[in-house]
Amino acid sequence: LEISNLTEKDILVLRLDLTDRSSHEAATNSVLKHFGKIDVLVNNGGRSQRSLFVDTNLDVYSAIMELNYLGTISLTKHVLNHMIQRKKGKIVTVSSVMGIMGAPLASGYCASKHALQGFFNSLRTELTDYPEISIINICPGPVQSKIIQNVFTENLAKSIENSGDQSHKMPTDRCVRLTLVSTANDLKEAWISDHPYLAVCYLWQYAPTWAWWLMNRMGKRRIQNFKSGV
Repeated sequence: LEISNLTEKDILVLRLDLTDRSSHEAATNSVLKHFGKIDVLVNNGGRSQRSLFVDTNLDVYSAIMELNYLGTISLTKHVLNHMIQRKKGKIVTVSSVMGIMGAPLASGYCASKHALQGFFNSLRTELTDYPEISIINICPGPVQSKIIQNVFTENLAKSIENSGDQSHKMPTDRCVRLTLVSTANDLKEAWISDHPYLAVCYLWQYAPTWAWWLMNRMGKRRIQNFKSGV
């Protein structure tokens, strides 16, 4: 049994809408007023997608980028200003293995995660004068969560009908533990996934031609299952 020494003063919960970028500065200031500092920012807000590009309204792609990408970098901007003043901090962003590879039915989601990868890898190069500010990208594979129940579909008004079985995915607590280990050790990038998804990441990184061939075969079956309602 673990006994926590936390008191009510050690906990502050603020409701935050990543798409309401005008509220992010005030939210940051509220945290600073309460705690006096921000040691770690974990960017973990976002929605996935399950739809074919040819069937999907462009408004869905705009909404994905507004939430997953622009909302994340907006909040990061306000927190980073504080960390630069302190010359210390960690910015942890939950990207995805989809930030490394491409996959069918998730073109918008993949695009948003690729954008986060490119942004934070570039931001890291702008912070070389601040060696104690860490930029950490976490790339999970499939994890047990409610992300499937809340995915974007062909249009903004439609929700998914069948979220499927979650049992084969990594347990949430294991993903969290590995994320914390990665954060504590200042890893620039961590792939947190079981096989076969982890093996596919290595293919995309080191043998992309094979990865493209494999994903075409796997993707064809996945699209067939999607159209069949599986």
